[in-house]
Amino acid sequence: MEFVQPIRDLKQIETIKKLLKQQNLRDYCLFVLGINSGLRISDLLKLKILDIIENNKIKDRIRIREKKTNKFKDFPLSNNAKLAIKDYLKTRKYDINEPLFISRKNKGFLLRQQAYKIINDVAKSIGIKEKIGTHTLRKTFGYHAYNNGYDITLIQKLFNHSTPSVTLRYIGITQDELDEVYLSLDL
Repeated sequence: MEFVQPIRDLKQIETIKKLLKQQNLRDYCLFVLGINSGLRISDLLKLKILDIIENNKIKDRIRIREKKTNKFKDFPLSNNAKLAIKDYLKTRKYDINEPLFISRKNKGFLLRQQAYKIINDVAKSIGIKEKIGTHTLRKTFGYHAYNNGYDITLIQKLFNHSTPSVTLRYIGITQDELDEVYLSLDL
């Protein structure tokens, strides 16, 4: 598996959201939910409508069993994620047991390869040069959580990583960014 980068620039994130919203609300919802949940792509793509909807309303929280760790993950949905889900679900009829992200070809779960193409194509279309892939969504969540001042050990726990250094490396905190701490303090 290639090492992919987070999307560091907030303007690029907003541009991607705008483009995807115009092109395809499913893809927009995938992107928004991905960057706001920190879920692995395998867990994101396995979401079903019943994970998201209860009594014809979007749930405030999602509770799933992670595929990789087999641990439960329980987290609240952000307002942007809820709105993206709401807009997307207005575009289709669905049964509660169906996949949230449905493939247009076979009406089954959207495949990882399809998600990769969606994310990669839109990133390239706006001029992102770094390696982008399905893990970019999860890494973008972690990178921006860290840059918004959340403690690395908290992000480590959210990601189920073994050490803070693993999390820093995973979310793409570079040596240049670490060096900036020394240079900007200059006490």
